[in-house]
Amino acid sequence: MNAAAALSMRRLAALVRKESLQIVRDPSTILIAFVLPVILLLLFAYAVSLDVRGVRIGVVLESDSAAAQSLAAAYAATRYFEVTPARDRRDVADELVAGRLRGFVVIPADLDRRLAAHGERALVQVITDGSQPNTANFIEGYAQGVIGNWLGSRGIAAGGAIELVPRIWFNPELESRRFLIPGAIAIVMTMIGTMLTALVVAREWERGTMEAIMSTPASILEILTGKLLPYFALGLVATVGCALLAVTAFDVPLRGTWIGLLALSSAFLVPALGQGLLISALTRNQFVAAQIALLSGFLPAFLLSGFLFEIDSMPAPIRALTYVLPARYFVASLQTVFLAGDIWWQFVPAIAAMLVIGAVLFTLTALNTRKTLDR
Repeated sequence: MNAAAALSMRRLAALVRKESLQIVRDPSTILIAFVLPVILLLLFAYAVSLDVRGVRIGVVLESDSAAAQSLAAAYAATRYFEVTPARDRRDVADELVAGRLRGFVVIPADLDRRLAAHGERALVQVITDGSQPNTANFIEGYAQGVIGNWLGSRGIAAGGAIELVPRIWFNPELESRRFLIPGAIAIVMTMIGTMLTALVVAREWERGTMEAIMSTPASILEILTGKLLPYFALGLVATVGCALLAVTAFDVPLRGTWIGLLALSSAFLVPALGQGLLISALTRNQFVAAQIALLSGFLPAFLLSGFLFEIDSMPAPIRALTYVLPARYFVASLQTVFLAGDIWWQFVPAIAAMLVIGAVLFTLTALNTRKTLDR
């Protein structure tokens, strides 16, 4: 191995120092690494919620009996519904059509008679807005749950001789922020690793500083490693900051260890940084690098990683595509380390997959980065 290709620790340290100083002096880098993560976590903690609470529904009370009044009060008392009372279903049908209500429950006039009649079931109608299927399903499920609890409080069997006792693991309060926040950390890491690296290195090509680096005795390995290490450290610092914010400010439990969290984050940063360097090596233009990083990094991590949408519900070709996305493994692992703990038999395959993807990306980057100004 000749001197130009050898890995010189002195040259590598100089490249790392140069890159670190550039990070500190660049306000946009500090903004993306430390300010933007806080904004994103705040948005996913407070502005974005998959919890169905305070859904506007109507309760049509066609009977003045004590049982009907009690059932209507049960709907008004739950935190999941914001109830608009009515005496006729026509009063709320127009509200449903206008979108001001998401559904309504009809308590029939013969509720008492049916409850008293042996072997006859009381019929309570639930009408929902099918234009929002998820909300419609939630309303139907919660409406049935209210009826079941109400029947139980009156000593009436909800159905059959079997009692269903549900138990929810890992997130018993069903708080959506407890799985949104770990996923949001993965999105933040994608932005720092892929988008920030692609933009900064592409900017160096535009400004001509990469030409100066290429004219030095530093090898391609030293140049790529010198670019990688400062952003690797920056990503880990951002991960620790996001995790501390999640635990202290947003009440997200960290049931695993910091070692597990940092091991997962380190493995994810390898393909994320490799992708950013590859984009910058291929484009050498900030605008093009930003577009490609958005299309190949941020959007797949946001849409196809299981962060918001279940991978199992996606079409088979899309599910197959997710296996080459590092964020798929990182999002699931982060949710596990926060909500369940260190489950290494799950972490090890995920870490291995992310490192393999990273190795492929760094190999492609090295093949497309030459010590010449020719494209």
